[in-house]
Amino acid sequence: MNGNIRIGKLFGIPFFINPSWFLVLALVTLTYGNGLATQFPALPPGTPLLLGLLTALLLFASVLLHELAHSAVALRQGIGVQSITLFLFGGLASLEDESKTPAEAFWVAIAGPLASLGLFGVLTLAGITLPLAGPLAAILAVLTYVNLALALFNLIPGLPLDGGNILKAAIWKLTGNPYQGVKVASRVGQAFGWLAIASGLLPLVLYGSFGNIWNLLLGWFLLRNAGQSAQFASLQERLTGLTAADATLANSPVIAAEMSLREFADQQILHHSTWRKFLVTNSEAQLLGEIAIDDLKTVPVEQWSETPVTALVRAIEPATIVVENQPLLDVVKVLETNHLPALPVVQANGALLGLLEKAAVIHLLQRQPHVASA
Repeated sequence: MNGNIRIGKLFGIPFFINPSWFLVLALVTLTYGNGLATQFPALPPGTPLLLGLLTALLLFASVLLHELAHSAVALRQGIGVQSITLFLFGGLASLEDESKTPAEAFWVAIAGPLASLGLFGVLTLAGITLPLAGPLAAILAVLTYVNLALALFNLIPGLPLDGGNILKAAIWKLTGNPYQGVKVASRVGQAFGWLAIASGLLPLVLYGSFGNIWNLLLGWFLLRNAGQSAQFASLQERLTGLTAADATLANSPVIAAEMSLREFADQQILHHSTWRKFLVTNSEAQLLGEIAIDDLKTVPVEQWSETPVTALVRAIEPATIVVENQPLLDVVKVLETNHLPALPVVQANGALLGLLEKAAVIHLLQRQPHVASA
């Protein structure tokens, strides 16, 4: 999963850590450890570093709570959560689907900042009421204000931040078009990305200062993810209204189950077919499975004439078979989720219609007139 390390599960949700998280963990530990050593010189050797590590872990626990809040609201809406990942710039809850309405999308987006603001309130109250002093009071103060900063930063109205998703939900509500909301919020996210890059470059160019170097990384993160969101929204919009049948190949690699391996070899190999796999159907055009040319090697050539194709047919996972009237957008998700280059398409009565390739979807989109949004 992109090099991420699986730690376990949290409330049934797979929990991952990106390798970049360890870099931030080390930097935060050193930064706060040195700060505590300076602020409290009487601390025993090594103690500031341990307290810095504790602070870093508690900060990431706050980020984790933020993402769990998003996940909890999504689960209440019937949306599965694929994973939660901690990485360089915080955390990410990966959802299996989008909310069905603008209101539901709003509540998923706002849940994280609300959780951070709630934690800020609890920690503020704890700081006022509990008799803490010294390093523990300093750590509590850091946690308090970092949660406030986490909430406010995520409310910036640009994707991929929570504020961008809130803006997306608002535009969706006003226009009735969820993709328009993504495009607007993506542009705002890109604008903030350029601002962050500028704020990191200017001190570097003018004064040779690396003090805002993190702004460069943050700007790159915003630009990259906002751009990907806009591209994906454009793709989704263009796929709207299309079905699996629209992208099914006219000359699909289909053979009859009644054939022998010899007939299969003569018709496909001798005619220099470029296909390496073929769908197999019975006399009623029902899909039985698939056969690969390489599978012929498992049977001696002298037995090909007596061996039916069905002897080498492999079953196809039902979840990777789509119906002709299934929205093409859903089909693309099945292709991506299962990392498949193609899918068999069947008619409403179960008869095979043909093969749908990922490349055919791309060609279909290329033939469509593309209208740029205003």
